[in-house]
Amino acid sequence: MDPTPILATAGVFLLAGLVKGVIGLGLPTVAIALLSLFMRPAEAAALLLVPSFVTNLAQMLGPGLGALSVRLLPMLAGIVFGAGLGALFWRGQGGGAALITLGLLLLAYGLYGLAAPALRCPPRLERLLALPTGLATGLLTVGTGVFVLPAVPLLQALALDRDRLVQSMGLSFTVSTLALGAGLHGMGELRPAQLVPSSLALAPALAGLWLGTMLRARISATLFRRIFFIGLLAVGAQIALRGAGLP
Repeated sequence: MDPTPILATAGVFLLAGLVKGVIGLGLPTVAIALLSLFMRPAEAAALLLVPSFVTNLAQMLGPGLGALSVRLLPMLAGIVFGAGLGALFWRGQGGGAALITLGLLLLAYGLYGLAAPALRCPPRLERLLALPTGLATGLLTVGTGVFVLPAVPLLQALALDRDRLVQSMGLSFTVSTLALGAGLHGMGELRPAQLVPSSLALAPALAGLWLGTMLRARISATLFRRIFFIGLLAVGAQIALRGAGLP
């Protein structure tokens, strides 16, 4: 058996974990972006489930989780419902549509990350935006395996302190991971046997997370974030072009 795909997958999760260790996010995004270069987004998303769930569950747990869950409940409910709609929508779509959407989503996230806009969302606007933001996030999650947009910009606009922001993203990503698994199962893209390689991918992801945590104090997180988002632009463009059938 050719070990190349196994080694490539392990390397992707090692790098994805390293990115998350350095800047506190990016494991699912990096994994999906790179895995989709040599497999379908749905296959990549299935591999992502266990590493994403475990690492984001750890990020979610902590003081204040109950109050944060109540505050974010409309958005979280929207993610779950949007994932259900996504399972219906994406079932009949071809692989090219998923690749184009994934590529454009990575491009949008890369541009957003480089621009780093100082967003502010007052309470009244938060109540209006929470549910549609969740719906859009869930819909895109099932089709692409990426669950950062538009949820992350909304969370960053809520004026949470750093610890609560990190916890809120962990909560959103954990719910999105569960919704992704349910959506993939509903589309016939997830079987119990696929959780075995996903579980095996946890080891390199955790190793990368540990390495990234060690590197955090030795490198510029700001520079690393910039390189990360520039990399997303390059990979997103390549995936979108491949989905459109262009070289």
